[in-house]
Amino acid sequence: MADDLREQPAVEGVSDYKGPAGGWGALGAVAKTIAEQMRTSTDTRALLQMNQPDGFDCPGCAWPDPKHTSSFEFCENGAKAVTWEATVKRVDPDFFARHSVSELWTWSDHLLEDAGRLTQPMRYDRESDHFVAISWDEAFLRTGAALRALDHADQVEFYCSGRASNEAAFLYQLFAREFGTNNFPDCSNMCHEATSTGLPKSIGIGKGTVSLEDFDSTDAIFCIGHNPGTNHPRMLSTLAAASKRGVPIIVANPMRERGLERFKSPQHPTEMLLPGATPLASAYHQVRIGGDMAMLKGMMKALFAADAIDRVFVAEHTEGFEALKADIEATSWEWIVADSGLTREAIESMARVYATAERVIICYGMGITQHRHGTDNVQAIANLLLLRGNIGKPGAGICPLRGHSNVQGDRTVGITELPSEAMLARLDAAFGITSPRKHGHNAVEALAAMRDGHSKALISLGGNLAVAMPDPETCFAAVRSLDLSVNILTKFNRTCLLTAKETLVLPCLGRTELDLQAAGPQWVTVEDSMSMVHASRGKLQAPGPEVRSEPAIIAGLARAAMPDSRSDWEGMAGDYDRIRDKIEAVYPDFRDFNIRVREPGGFRLTLGADERIWNTPSGKAQFFVHPREGAIAAQPLLLTTIRSHDQYNTTIYGLDDRYRGITGRRDVIFANEVDLAGLDLAHGDRVDVVATSGAVLRGFTVVVHAIARGSLAAYYPEANCLVPLADHDPASGTPAYKSIPVTLRAAA
Repeated sequence: MADDLREQPAVEGVSDYKGPAGGWGALGAVAKTIAEQMRTSTDTRALLQMNQPDGFDCPGCAWPDPKHTSSFEFCENGAKAVTWEATVKRVDPDFFARHSVSELWTWSDHLLEDAGRLTQPMRYDRESDHFVAISWDEAFLRTGAALRALDHADQVEFYCSGRASNEAAFLYQLFAREFGTNNFPDCSNMCHEATSTGLPKSIGIGKGTVSLEDFDSTDAIFCIGHNPGTNHPRMLSTLAAASKRGVPIIVANPMRERGLERFKSPQHPTEMLLPGATPLASAYHQVRIGGDMAMLKGMMKALFAADAIDRVFVAEHTEGFEALKADIEATSWEWIVADSGLTREAIESMARVYATAERVIICYGMGITQHRHGTDNVQAIANLLLLRGNIGKPGAGICPLRGHSNVQGDRTVGITELPSEAMLARLDAAFGITSPRKHGHNAVEALAAMRDGHSKALISLGGNLAVAMPDPETCFAAVRSLDLSVNILTKFNRTCLLTAKETLVLPCLGRTELDLQAAGPQWVTVEDSMSMVHASRGKLQAPGPEVRSEPAIIAGLARAAMPDSRSDWEGMAGDYDRIRDKIEAVYPDFRDFNIRVREPGGFRLTLGADERIWNTPSGKAQFFVHPREGAIAAQPLLLTTIRSHDQYNTTIYGLDDRYRGITGRRDVIFANEVDLAGLDLAHGDRVDVVATSGAVLRGFTVVVHAIARGSLAAYYPEANCLVPLADHDPASGTPAYKSIPVTLRAAA
């Protein structure tokens, strides 16, 4: 609940959280997770090495590191990610001997991963219904034989999680392409694919254009469709510094989120001892779920009415202005207000802040991208920035907030189902291979191909693919129908329990751990959400002697699948400098890679748009028109999936959601009090959520929350059952997790 809601009847596990984001609550949560996962281990010192120049990169979010780090440079959720990985708990052969697959299926996702770290390669034995230990040689031989038995290479899907390093991801895409496929379903397909699809057409690059230093000189920050307190908490320090400078921070989000309202930094002892907290949002607009396009069009309409356009920039650097202007002027305020759920006055006030600021940054998250029109949303933000020249100058730009710590880097080094001809030609020249030119499968297409029997094998480099995807009934059955499922993981999860004809679980090192190879201790690199590439050096001991690095596992699988390959798999797995040399050969932007990345803080990749170089076919930035207006009718309830504060994507650290006042449960639906009254429902009632597809989420408790009218929220992945596999953005393939049309009814 939120401070401005009237008091509600008591409901078990539901309260009204009054504190700020961060603060003593964050320190208490860190202490609790250390006690639960690491106990008396001396490895708690790992927290002091996180995000330091000679330490390891946080395995959580992709927020960049400041140039001058503090004595500890981590947040509550980063600490949870590290302790989850550095836990003293073990999932070893004895664990699997005690627990059958049928029993483990009844465990919650939280309990499965909380069981501990994998220590040994395991194979599912159908006769006993248990996973049994095997050697690495046997694991490689079984995988290689199964892959060679396929009718053709496009029958295998190579899934990649965003936690894989640049070195591991590069080897992985080489393995797939030398084997003969571009099938790369990856976690980016489920989150910021709309960014990767929409921005190259608008500004010539599928990444953000801002640096962390731009926040020091900006005149206004807009935060649209994201929740930094839970999903990228280190951003709160940046927002707090801007707030203290008097920079207006304008928020547009359906839910009131504490991490956008006020913050007390646990890294500053003086601040912790003082009363109060730093206010963040100077204005908070609760746009209706799915109403972002209408809101953005309304802001542009106000700019045109005030003639607040940078016409010199528009004339010199853009195309499509007149078509955009005609569309915006033809869009009625009546439709804008009805679709956005905001008043005209509220939208015009946002436009005034934008128009009077010389330098503006717009940040956005998956509240923008995970819609049927996610790509259009991204391009509408680009339109708004281009109208006043807010791309390609200090203190201004577009800032997509990435999730996994290297999801952007994985895409940079080749994890894409849509490779360019230029990249494939350089890859072929570097390795003497012939890569396939046929485009491969994204995540939705991969699961559809498995469902339909066209794909027969899945190799997963991290992640929990089947749980992360929509429509679990379809996706679970699809994975179970495969001939081969190989899971490269630090921890066991539900996708491993979807046993195929042959199911292997291979334990890998985590980001925090020492990686010893033939050439000595190795380290890896990652790219943050602002295109900084830097080193990450693990220091902790592996959870067992049989745990191998991701590059070593990939190299072993590749050699087993392609015994006659001329690629030097063993050499690259033994010395990661050799992998980086090959990355440099394939991607010219990584020039002098091994030299530059050894400098403290690393280096930033080239961003043409940041220099007002537009790598589009015409050489200019493009305005895109997105017609939307139709007959104004009663709007259905729309539900968005959200993370709790105790989770990271499909990883559930615990059952609390502190900032939203939820303790010990996840079976809740957040709703607007007026909407509930209109449905003859009340706070605490048990309800069924019925999607227009016919899917039902049964027996959840509805909770009054400060959320926009016509909007509901439920936790991911529990609510994924409401999203059909076919319900996605047609341009990017991103599932529509955040705009699910539903109805509520009292539970039987």
